[in-house]
Order: sequence, then C-alpha cells, then structure tokens
Amino acid sequence: MSNNGNDKEDILKSFITEVKKIEEQDSFYTSELQIQRLLRPGSSYANLNPFSVLLLDYEAPLEQIKKQYKKLSILLHPDKNLDNREKAQIAFDILNKAYRCLEDEASRARALEVVEEAKFKVNQNIEEKRKKLKRQGKGETRIDEDDPEKFKHAIHVMTMKLFADYERKRRQMEDRNTEDRKRKREEEIEEEERKKAEVEWNKNYEESREIRVSSWKNFQTTGKVKRKTFRPPKHKPETK
Repeated sequence: MSNNGNDKEDILKSFITEVKKIEEQDSFYTSELQIQRLLRPGSSYANLNPFSVLLLDYEAPLEQIKKQYKKLSILLHPDKNLDNREKAQIAFDILNKAYRCLEDEASRARALEVVEEAKFKVNQNIEEKRKKLKRQGKGETRIDEDDPEKFKHAIHVMTMKLFADYERKRRQMEDRNTEDRKRKREEEIEEEERKKAEVEWNKNYEESREIRVSSWKNFQTTGKVKRKTFRPPKHKPETK
C-alpha cells in the first residue's frame, strides 16, 4: 500500500515538474520577450546564427524548422504588435532572414558546416586541456566540458564566434570590392574625359586647317601673315 502511495507521489511530482516546464516555456514565448531577445544589445552578431534566432537545435529537421518559424512569426508579426510595430518589424525581418537561410538546402548546409567546424575546434580545445592536465600529473581531473550541458554551451559559443568571424570577413571583402569598383569607375571616367578632350582637340584642329593653310599661303606670297586689324566701333550720337 505504501509503495502505491510512493508511486502516486512520484507520478504527481513528475507531472508538476512537466507543468512547470511548460509554464516556463510559455512565459518565454511572448511577443515582448521575443522582440527583446532579438534586439538586445550585442544581438547583431548573435543573430547571425540562424539556429539561435529560431531557438533550434542544430540537428533540427526541416519540418521542425517550419513549425518553429510559424510559432515565432505569429508572435513577431508587426500586425500583432501595433503598440510596438517598429521594433516588431525589425525582429520579424531578422526571423525571416534566419528562416530563409535554414529553409534553403544549400544555405542550411553551409550553416551546418560552421557548426561542424565549431565542434571540431571545441574538441581540439578539450584535447589541449587534457594534455595540459596530463603533463601536470592531473590526468584524471574532470574538465568543464565533461558536463554535457557545458559541452553543448561551448559549441554554441564557438559557433557564434565563427559566424561573427565569417561576417566580418564578408564585410571586409565587400568593402574591398566596393573600393575596387569605385577606383575602376574613376579610372573609366578619367579615360572617358581624356578621349573626349582628344576628340575635341582633333575636331578643332581640323576646323582650323583651312585658316592655317590660307595664312601660310599668304605668308609665302607677301612675306607677312595677314592679320585682321582692330577697328573700334563707330561713335553713335546720343539720342535724347
């Protein structure tokens, strides 16, 4: 009888725990908190990780991605946040960008490559820590990443860092390309102006050919270049 009572108590505790988790989750999924999450200070780099924006595990299948997007888009849609429409629109755009990345197979694959690189780097760091402890005679000492949650967090942090690094490199490349295009355009304009001036000079040269030939012939005949003499304008009486 007592065992049945304990079983019922355990079931009740389990039920209460599950309800509490659901309540905590539901309280997190509000328009206000989701807008704050995506627009908090420092979020510009955090939001480069589409999985983080959509609050998804890296192993999430496409169906779950679509389901999560729908859930968050309802909360963030500007029409659902009329009292905070401007910020909601910004957050909604961030969500859409992340979803487009994960919805497309090729871009999702590239994002997962970043995640795999992060896992590789974290495992490298763990290996270095273990080697260092072994050299210190502490080979049996546990490290933080032995805890599955801390290991997962380390991968998350490294993934964020890599997304930020790649974005900085992309912007630097874009800036260089912009400068190259600007310099090339300036050179093109300079060349166009040079050609235009050359055409104008040749045109003027050809138009003045007859005058030069006539002047030369006159010089050969008279020994003088015929020049036009300046004649002042005739005086006109003032009219009253």
